[in-house]
Amino acid sequence: MPYSQSDCHRKPSIIILDFGSQYSELIARRVRETQVYSLVMSYTTTIKEILQLAPKGLILSGGPNSVYSERAPFCDPAIWDLKIPILGVCYGMQLMVHQLGGKVQKATGKAEYGKAPLHINDSNELLNNVTNGSTMWMSHSDSVQDMPKDFVSLAYTSNTKNAAIASHNRHLYGVQFHPEVVHSTEGMKMIRNFVHNICHCDSNWTTATFIDESIERVREQVGNKRVLLALSGGVDSSTLAFLLKKAIGNQLICMFIDQGFMRKGEPEFLMEFFNKKFNIHVEYINARKRFIAKLQGITDPEEKRKIIGSEFIRVFEEESKRLGPFDYLAQGTLYPDVIESAGTNIDPNSGERVAVKIKSHHNVGGLPKDLQFKLVEPLRTLFKDEVRKVGRSLGLPEEIVKRHPFPGPGLAIRILGEITTEKLDCLRDADLIVREEIRKAGLYDEIWQAFAVLLPVCSVGVMGDQRTYAWPIVLRCVSSEDGMTADWSRIPYEVLEIISNRIVNEVSGVNRVVFDITSKPPGTIEWE
Repeated sequence: MPYSQSDCHRKPSIIILDFGSQYSELIARRVRETQVYSLVMSYTTTIKEILQLAPKGLILSGGPNSVYSERAPFCDPAIWDLKIPILGVCYGMQLMVHQLGGKVQKATGKAEYGKAPLHINDSNELLNNVTNGSTMWMSHSDSVQDMPKDFVSLAYTSNTKNAAIASHNRHLYGVQFHPEVVHSTEGMKMIRNFVHNICHCDSNWTTATFIDESIERVREQVGNKRVLLALSGGVDSSTLAFLLKKAIGNQLICMFIDQGFMRKGEPEFLMEFFNKKFNIHVEYINARKRFIAKLQGITDPEEKRKIIGSEFIRVFEEESKRLGPFDYLAQGTLYPDVIESAGTNIDPNSGERVAVKIKSHHNVGGLPKDLQFKLVEPLRTLFKDEVRKVGRSLGLPEEIVKRHPFPGPGLAIRILGEITTEKLDCLRDADLIVREEIRKAGLYDEIWQAFAVLLPVCSVGVMGDQRTYAWPIVLRCVSSEDGMTADWSRIPYEVLEIISNRIVNEVSGVNRVVFDITSKPPGTIEWE
C-alpha cells in the first residue's frame, strides 16, 4: 500500500482514493483548508485497510481512464456498502455510476473542457448555498447517460445533463467537474458541504494541534538520544529545526554543508541566524572545493544532480561519524514527497499504476542503506503551505517563512553547461540583484520564485564604445500556488528595466538580460 496510517498517529477523517488524477493532492489540501485531516491513498486500498482507519468519508479522485476501457482502475466494490458518505470527482463519479449499475458513455456532441456555468436542480446537501449559474471547471470526454437506481440529478451544464448527481438515502454524490481547482468559483463551498454537513467532520486539524502532537511523538520516539539534521536554510528544514529544538532542546545537532552553490551571503546568514540569534547548534562544513572539482567538465543536468547528491551523502557520512554517534536523522520530508515517491500515477493505456521518477536529490529514499540512522520526519504529513503556518507558529521569522523555494543542487542547475567558479560568482551577483529589486518593488511575496539563470553561450554587445562578447542572464519569475503548475509573473516594465540595467552594469561577464515568459506546463520552473 503506497500510503499508510503510519504516516501519522492521527487517523484521517477523509480518505482520497487516487485514480491517477493530477489533482489528487489538491483535493487533500482543500479538505485540510476546512481544518479536517485528509490522506491520499491508492485506489488499490482494500476495504479492510479503510475500515482500520475508520474515516468519516471518502473522495474518489479523477483520472485519465475511461471506466469501460479494458484495464480501467477499479476500487474495491465493497466501499459502496460502508455506509459512510462518498464523493466521486470526474472519473470517481463515473466509476460510482458504473459499479452501481448505471451507464457511462462517450459524451454526446463533444467533450467538455474548461469553464462552464452550473445550473442547479437540487440545492440540498452537496450544493447548499452554491449560486445557480456559478462557474465550474469541466474536464471530461465521458459522461453519465443512465444513473443507478435511487440517484437523482443535482445539476447540469449546457453539454452535460448529469453534471452533479446524488443518492441522498445512501449519501453517495458525484460531480463531473473539479471543485478543488481555483477555476471552480464556488468549489470550496461544495467541499465544505461534503466534509462538514454531510460527513460531520470536526475542525480539529490545526497548526496548534499538529505542533503539540508532533512534539509528543518526537519525544516518545527519540527519548534521550541525539538527533542530526542536515540544514539547508529553506523553510522546510528551518521549520523542522525549530520544531525539534522545542521538542528535544540540545539533543538536536544541525549540519550545514556548504557545497559552493548557495546564493550570495547565504552561508554567513544561516550561521548567524541559527547559531547566534536562535541558539540552535549548527556545524558548518565547507565542502566547496570538492563539489566543484567533482563537477569539472560535466554538462548534463541529470548527471550534475546525481553527482551532487552522491557527494553530499559522502560528506554527510564523513561528518556525521566525526560529530557522532547519532541514532536518529531528521529529514524535512513533506507529504507531496511521500506521495511522489510512492508513485500512484495510472498509465492511461494499460490502466496500471506506474512509478513516478523523482528528482535525483530528493529526500525520500536518498540515503544509502548502510547509514544506520532511524528517521525522524515529523513534517511528512504536511503540504508546503501547512509547513509555513507551522513555522510561523513556532516563531520562525517571516524572512525564512516567506523565502522562495530553492533547489537542492542550488545554483549548479541554474548554470546551464559546465560549472566554474567564475560562472558561479557571476550568477550569484545577478541573482542578488534580481531578489533585491523584486523586494524593493514590493513583489517578493506575490511571486512564487524569482531568480536568474546563466546560459552557456555568449552574445555580442557594445559597452563603453567597445565590442563585448559575454554571457546572457535569463530572468525567471513565476507565480504559483504550489509549484505543480505555474505562470510567468507580469513584472512591470520599469522593474524589468532596473534589473536589466543593474545586471549589465554591475555584473562582470554579462552583456544581455532576457525574460522567460513560459508557463508550466509546457516548461518547468527551473531550467535544468
